[in-house]
Amino acid sequence: MRILVVEDDKDLNRQLVSALTDSGYAVDSAADGEEGYFLGDTEPYDVVILDIGLPKMDGISVLEQWRRANRVMPVIILTARDRWSDKVAGMDAGADDYVAKPFHMEELLARVRAQVRRATGHAKSEIECGPVRLDTKAARVTYDGQQVKLTSHEYRLLAYLMHHNGRVVSRTELVEHLYDQDFDRDSNTIEVFIGRLRKKIPSDMIETVRGLGYRMQAKAEPQKSDEV
Repeated sequence: MRILVVEDDKDLNRQLVSALTDSGYAVDSAADGEEGYFLGDTEPYDVVILDIGLPKMDGISVLEQWRRANRVMPVIILTARDRWSDKVAGMDAGADDYVAKPFHMEELLARVRAQVRRATGHAKSEIECGPVRLDTKAARVTYDGQQVKLTSHEYRLLAYLMHHNGRVVSRTELVEHLYDQDFDRDSNTIEVFIGRLRKKIPSDMIETVRGLGYRMQAKAEPQKSDEV
């Protein structure tokens, strides 16, 4: 999952990026409204964390322009605790949630997880696909109750497929949602990570759909024969 943080406070921006990265997300950040608007308008994000009081372009204007351009990614706005009018303006502009400053980082992370779940149609923090279970709160994967040791990129890939289980996900989509802006993106690395995952969970749970991408499912469907 890929997150955009738009926050002009350098310390808070850094703390947010660090906490989100540690939680298994790929994270891009911007320090002003113009840069944040450009990234949100040109890159695909699973969630955006958007401060309202930004230089160059305020957060409400950024959000309004995204929504006018039919950018539908979930947006969590950051507001000052005593500015209830900002909260109302943010929600009216198209925000999905808000967090008042100062806030506990765990609360914000929980709200991010909730937005990701809602966007992908999951109600619980634990996502199950056959014997494989993803605990989004702990960023932990188990197979038949035993923890599966994964690298950060393996975890991001498996988590994305499990959030979208049953749907074919193209390599392009995976690349766009698993790597931050500065990462040297190469779709061939997806095949490498898929191969590694298939050695750690039942290999037939990640189906290759030729020419289209990959699909995560509890059990791979039997291949149809062309023979009569």
